[in-house]
Amino acid sequence: MQVLEILQKILHRFHWIVPGYIMGGEKRSKEKARLRKGISILVATPGRLLDHLRNTSSFLYKNLRWVIFDEADRILELGFGKDIEEILDILGSRQQSAVAKDDITSRYSHFQRQNLLLSATLNEKVNELAKISLENPVLIGLNDKKVQLKSFHEHVGPVESDLENEMGNSGESLCSSDKEFKLPAQLAQRYVKVPCGARLVVLLSILKHLFEREASQKIVVFFSTCDAVDFHYSLATDFQWPPNSQMEAEFRQMFLGCKIFRSHGKMDNEKRRATFQAFKAEKSALLLSTDVAARGLDFPKVRYIIQYDSPGEAAEYVHRVGRTARLGEEGESLLFLQLLEIDYLQDLEKHGVVLGEYPLLKMLDGFSAHGIKKHVKNLVTIERHHWVLSLQKALETFISTTPRIKKLAQNAFWSWVKAYSTHRGELKRIFVVQKLHLGHVTKSFALKEQPSLVSKSNQKEFKKRKRDEKQKGISKKRKFAKKS
Repeated sequence: MQVLEILQKILHRFHWIVPGYIMGGEKRSKEKARLRKGISILVATPGRLLDHLRNTSSFLYKNLRWVIFDEADRILELGFGKDIEEILDILGSRQQSAVAKDDITSRYSHFQRQNLLLSATLNEKVNELAKISLENPVLIGLNDKKVQLKSFHEHVGPVESDLENEMGNSGESLCSSDKEFKLPAQLAQRYVKVPCGARLVVLLSILKHLFEREASQKIVVFFSTCDAVDFHYSLATDFQWPPNSQMEAEFRQMFLGCKIFRSHGKMDNEKRRATFQAFKAEKSALLLSTDVAARGLDFPKVRYIIQYDSPGEAAEYVHRVGRTARLGEEGESLLFLQLLEIDYLQDLEKHGVVLGEYPLLKMLDGFSAHGIKKHVKNLVTIERHHWVLSLQKALETFISTTPRIKKLAQNAFWSWVKAYSTHRGELKRIFVVQKLHLGHVTKSFALKEQPSLVSKSNQKEFKKRKRDEKQKGISKKRKFAKKS
């Protein structure tokens, strides 16, 4: 939708160039009508494009000139490898033998085809796609140097049928896993070391500090799961200090003085689109999101990116921080790390990404003037900081007395632990689920229960949901049998 919007702005004077789109979640009949009228530039998602190529007879593509794969590496990671392979076959854009290629050229088009693979972080996954879709490819980087890969196809060998597999040979390839990423010079990157149990308090405190420091700004916070987004969205929207607190009158409106939005993969297209447009239009707002907002989206004037959950591979880190410091604007990013995850900084440094440390204690001390008695000790840990203790207690009280948000917290805990265990490759050495203190993890969701009890309640809920789904399936089959 974003690409279409920009195309419409660029082409409004060139009425003979018609942009259009097809994507999942839209009505096929409307899309067929658009295709039948004719489209000059078609923006599409892989699954829906393949659907129309197979089933829409009015979809004519004999004059096709360019096929562009945006976020080429991510398309493969999301499991669209087989779809892309079939799309290339149908369009006649797949590399074939010399005889087959001549036949395809005469059958599909009298124009020369141009295939393009685009991404800020082209990696090994792209090599397989390049192998079957590009001939004598040229790699164009940020430094405007063009590299001609003359014997690319000689090195990579015969075409494989499975795009999902990474290249296993040692020949020349478009990209490598240890490449350095170039980030904007005006992007200030920092990390914050946070004990697991204090993560939630620190996140809310930093958000409060940022919006007090500069009221008119936009911030994006990234989480690893949809459940985590839902929980933190509800908490940030509804949380107030508990009644009878000595700070009640002064801080009733403390969290948070801005509009809050959320976005994740379980929301339908219409809701995500509405969120995207609303967040773009705001001058001061907070967006809580999974990685659905990590790539491609252009949010104007985003000043700060917070990666509350680790992005995993360095490429994903780069895409997340790429939502700020765009087109010469200044931006800041902050990466949350637990003490046992600090080796992740070395992994980023291998890719040329160097982060400074965030002054957390100094920031927390800024809240000491809010009527809370300050500790006499000169040295105090994050967990024992007067502000952290006070806010943690208030959060736990609020959640324990709010059943709806408590349920969201339990779901978020369960899904977060599962997501933490899915890190791949070398990252498994850094993010080790067995090293987690689950009691501290529950504290990071402001839950008072023991982890075993939280897990047990979620397991019961999961089994109940499965039984209900199974029962619905049986009922539908019975109805269908009666009709027939």
